[in-house]
Amino acid sequence: MAAAFIYVLYDLFVAPDARKSGAGRALLQAAEQFAASQGVVRMDLTTAKTNLAAQSVYEALGWVRDEVFFAYSKAVDGPAAV
Repeated sequence: MAAAFIYVLYDLFVAPDARKSGAGRALLQAAEQFAASQGVVRMDLTTAKTNLAAQSVYEALGWVRDEVFFAYSKAVDGPAAV
């Protein structure tokens, strides 16, 4: 089986004055439609554990929370990337 493409959504953000307007839902649906048109088989995203509003939108749109893996990150010391 060949590897398949996935899209990772980074920094999905809805301005505070546009929240609860359906903007986030529309962004996610547009991203999914674009991904499908490109033959992508999966999309991934992360959110803060405390961001319950976003989590409810994700789950309402069929996103499934990963209950197996933790995400880790580490800052790298050195010159800032350009």
